[in-house]
Amino acid sequence: MAYEVLSSAYDLLTRDVDYESIAASIVRLFRSRGLERGTVLDPACGTGTLSYLLAKAGYEVIGIDSSGEMLAMADFKRDDAGDVIQPIFIMQDMRDLDLYGTVDACVCMLDSVNYILEPEDLLKVFRRVHLFLNPGGIFLFDANTPVHFMNVDGKTFCDEDESAGVFCVWGIARTDDPNIYQYKVDLFTRVGDGNRRDLWRRDSEEQFEYAYEPELLRTLLSRAGFTDIKMSSGIEGEALTGNESRIYVTALKASV
Repeated sequence: MAYEVLSSAYDLLTRDVDYESIAASIVRLFRSRGLERGTVLDPACGTGTLSYLLAKAGYEVIGIDSSGEMLAMADFKRDDAGDVIQPIFIMQDMRDLDLYGTVDACVCMLDSVNYILEPEDLLKVFRRVHLFLNPGGIFLFDANTPVHFMNVDGKTFCDEDESAGVFCVWGIARTDDPNIYQYKVDLFTRVGDGNRRDLWRRDSEEQFEYAYEPELLRTLLSRAGFTDIKMSSGIEGEALTGNESRIYVTALKASV
């Protein structure tokens, strides 16, 4: 399972992600469609950073993730969340999404849909989201495109936080399936008392992502019952240029 090893260092290694800007764009999108308040589902919520920001904006948030380790990190943030309606976190695989009620919107960010490695499984996700959306509800997600994977295929990257004693190396390569790419991740964490005899613990895991063509995403959304499917280069509907490494998709559940 992904993000067992990386959960404790995830926030350090994604500190370049501008969550506040992402949340602000989502809120503007919602409000442009008349959703000033309501319940928002955040599948693959990870350590909950976006969930808490949406809660701070006045929404009731349900975060789900299949990684108990990531959800534990999300729960640690409750004391720092301030005076907000605390998100509800549930350990669930989004392919088996099962809620106690319906939601007004769903956001699934940071290429989480790419981790669904079978198109039929992604169709199952879309159908479950559609089922639990209120009529007129909006579904927003982003996805890495095949352009992204072609650009990173065969490359190795590294990131570190020296003060925290964390160093991460990951390589990306296409598998025997031309649509699936493998991430091999090594996380090094410093242990010891801070002198030259420090030791580093190495933990490793593998992750996989599916390179979905935009038109396949459109087809799957349509089969799941969504309408008004739009793709853009930004959350708020910026025009596509045709060479995006990441796209943003909005779709609606038809009003009754």
